[in-house]
Amino acid sequence: MRKHSKQRDCIQTFLAGRTDHPTAETVYMGIRDELPHISLATVYRNLALLSESGEIQKISTGNGPDRFDGNAAPHNHFLCSCCGDVIDLDMDSISYVDEVAGKTFPGVVQGHKIIFYGLCPNCLTGSKASNG
Repeated sequence: MRKHSKQRDCIQTFLAGRTDHPTAETVYMGIRDELPHISLATVYRNLALLSESGEIQKISTGNGPDRFDGNAAPHNHFLCSCCGDVIDLDMDSISYVDEVAGKTFPGVVQGHKIIFYGLCPNCLTGSKASNG
């Protein structure tokens, strides 16, 4: 059982109502009114603890800062290669990929995280207009 802290609870509450997958810096700026003495290092430490405990998801984008998702339930994400937005994908389960991967792997596949890449609707519309 992890020890609750006001900082951790505030961070988790901040993330719970969002769908935009903020960075640690965005979380820090968003909770400073409620916790004016919190440091960015404390935010990073608590995000790591929440992520490690499975209470939130950390999304590593590969280029740029990690993003955080208050929805810890398994789901897939889309990363826009133009603007960098991370978007939840509402799609049927693809849990069968664990079985497919396990067929040729001598170990045990216990899960997966998939990030789809491409252009989000806003960038797609913008690029069509500018190329048009």
